[in-house]
Amino acid sequence: MTGEILIREVKDACLPIEAFCRFISNKNLFFLDSALPIKGISRYSFLGYNPFLIMKSKHRTITLTDKDGTLEIEGNPFEHLRELLRQFPMETSLESIPFQCGAVGYLGYELCHFIEQLPSRAIDDIGLPDLYMGFYDLIIAYDHLLEKCSVIGIDFGFDDTLTDRMEQIIDTLQKKCEPEYKSSDQPIAREITETPLQFNFTREQYLGAIRRIKDYISAGDVYQVNLSQRIESSIQMSSYELYKKLRAVNPAPFSGYLMFDNIAIISSSPERFLNVLDSHVQTRPIKGTRPRGEDSKTDETLKQDLLSSPKDDAELTMIIDLERNDLGRVCKFGTVKVTEKKALETYPTVHHLVATVEGDLHGHHDIIDLLRAAFPGGSITGAPKIRAMQIIDELEPSQRSVYTGAIGYIGFNGNMDMNIAIRTFIMKDRRVYFQVGSGIVADSHEEDEYEETLHKARGLINSLKGGRSLE
Repeated sequence: MTGEILIREVKDACLPIEAFCRFISNKNLFFLDSALPIKGISRYSFLGYNPFLIMKSKHRTITLTDKDGTLEIEGNPFEHLRELLRQFPMETSLESIPFQCGAVGYLGYELCHFIEQLPSRAIDDIGLPDLYMGFYDLIIAYDHLLEKCSVIGIDFGFDDTLTDRMEQIIDTLQKKCEPEYKSSDQPIAREITETPLQFNFTREQYLGAIRRIKDYISAGDVYQVNLSQRIESSIQMSSYELYKKLRAVNPAPFSGYLMFDNIAIISSSPERFLNVLDSHVQTRPIKGTRPRGEDSKTDETLKQDLLSSPKDDAELTMIIDLERNDLGRVCKFGTVKVTEKKALETYPTVHHLVATVEGDLHGHHDIIDLLRAAFPGGSITGAPKIRAMQIIDELEPSQRSVYTGAIGYIGFNGNMDMNIAIRTFIMKDRRVYFQVGSGIVADSHEEDEYEETLHKARGLINSLKGGRSLE
């Protein structure tokens, strides 16, 4: 059955972060949050909870859960996700909101094993599903440009409570702001317990891994490899509190919060992986990083150093070529273009170089074909991609899990927006995990690359430690 779409504009609705606070107690809640709106890039925020179907996978085991129970099957998660999306077609809507219900969740880095033949020697010590997607027939959408809030539902004919649920959400959004919501976008004033950070590399081990990569580069195996290290700690605050702290300390255009099976994914990603809007595809790889300066003069010097760096320019050019090749596998001939070769974007703790590559999806290919062509993103693997991923598996001791996978939505209407899962916490069993990496090339300075990972970690560490910076 083709789903009938219902859209209700909500007058005098609370702000997105306040809505997040009001609905946080609901199961399987997601919040795709344009915490740092950028013109033309991050216009919308979306929130939802209580999906009618959940799909998760681990290796080839796929688990499906709905109101009737749980079913476990074997298969390829990409192919099964394609089949599920085909089961929920929707009517065409004239509304410009890009996401009008669909699947929301994450694709973990280890799904790369369903795309390429790769070794798997790294330890899976967190044990999360490789894929977790909730299917939502009711969401809240915020248009930051027009300052408009809408509640969107799709009636597939299997739930006669849809309109009642929409009314309940509208009532909650329109309630007068209660005291606990008034400062909900600020860090909570509470005692923070200082806990030690544990790294899965020592400094010397990380520097040694960089030297090993440079040996591979000298031998002609690879041009660039993104090497990451993982940091973990115990944590006393809730995932809800941690997200609000991270949002305040390090807002980003592709921020997000997912709570599935008592596992929280908390992200402040600055990087778009893939956006599909009416079959037009966009990717925005990041390559090149400098820390923020302590004053405006130093900050400007660091900006100019990044913009004039031959090394960073070469890294970005390599990844642009890789992304053009990936999109070219599924886009119409002649449509893949670099629409922005190098732009500087500034965030609370770092400056980044960003490029934009676009194309038009070929009629013979769908979103799953696009994901398989481009996943994982080239900016967080290296070039050539397959050899870079082989080296990552050899040198990184722990599986990446959600890190450098993707977080976002795949709409029933064929649109999609996914970030690269960087600047991202995994929170499980009172432990919190996050990873940071650096792109290694022939002329990389080992100490500089190590320090770059710490610059990238600064915002996460500051939010974890209650906004206090650490040496």
